Amino acid sequence: MAAAVDSFELLLREISRSCHCYYESLALVGALYTASRVAVLLQDCCLMVRVHFLPRLIPNRRKLSQRFGDWAVVYGVSEPVARAYAEELARQGLSIIFVTPDHHPIEDFAASLSQRYGVDTVVVPAVLSLDLASIKPIKEALRGKDIGFLVNCVDESSASPQNLIDVPEHRLLELVTKNVAVATLMTRLVLPGMVERSRGAVVNISSGVCCRPLPGRVTLAASTGYLDHFSRALHHECSGKGITVQSLIPLQIASSERQPSSSTEGWFAPTPEVYTQHAVSTLGVSNRTTGYWPHTLQYGLMRCVPEWIWVLGSRMFISSS
Repeated sequence: MAAAVDSFELLLREISRSCHCYYESLALVGALYTASRVAVLLQDCCLMVRVHFLPRLIPNRRKLSQRFGDWAVVYGVSEPVARAYAEELARQGLSIIFVTPDHHPIEDFAASLSQRYGVDTVVVPAVLSLDLASIKPIKEALRGKDIGFLVNCVDESSASPQNLIDVPEHRLLELVTKNVAVATLMTRLVLPGMVERSRGAVVNISSGVCCRPLPGRVTLAASTGYLDHFSRALHHECSGKGITVQSLIPLQIASSERQPSSSTEGWFAPTPEVYTQHAVSTLGVSNRTTGYWPHTLQYGLMRCVPEWIWVLGSRMFISSS
């Protein structure tokens, strides 16, 4: 019995001695992997500081109107975040052109911006469609103005969970036209003047929904994904022409009057005003960002979650709501 035990211990020592080189190789691989993950983490931390904190601690001394132009065009102002972005631009001295199909509720808002900040505002009632005649009022409003900004904001009125087959066909066509065709067309209208002046900024506000598949919000995920990729491609196309193109992909923003129960204000759900103050500070620093540093932390965690777990959790959330 003792001989058997001694033989087993001897065999174990021989196996350990023969595998020692593999232990060292595996330890080296583990150390290299850990070092690479630490390096990526440090890089992400440095990037977050550079994008979200330094611009607010050391703001650009030049006014936005000096950097980009005197006028801003805002499309999608029915969304609270687009209104807040327009107000932030007006607060910094830019005159605003609102392009909207429903101009009556916007006129009071435009008048209040003019009164509070002393800027000019123009409301262009335009029901944009595939008919090119619908863009004539916009061209007239743009003529002769130093357009320095274009802000496109995705329509999130379809944010409540709904299967694709349950969306009415006319509503589906309307959403795709608003979020894809019209946003692209608005960019096409302002871009020639920006290229001619070698300055300007195109800001497309989509949503963090584009980052992951989201059952029940197929149209919104596809529209925001298009706007995000459109912005990134346009950024490379306009590089070297003095034009800044930024894709903003915010996550949850505090509830609006239109959706009072959607969310409550908090650290991870800022008000539209707080969000836009942070987002404007990132302009010219990052071409693709959440615009708000707690959202960037959330986005980093989202990337770590496997897609199948994300989809499963989304389905459970939808079924419970």
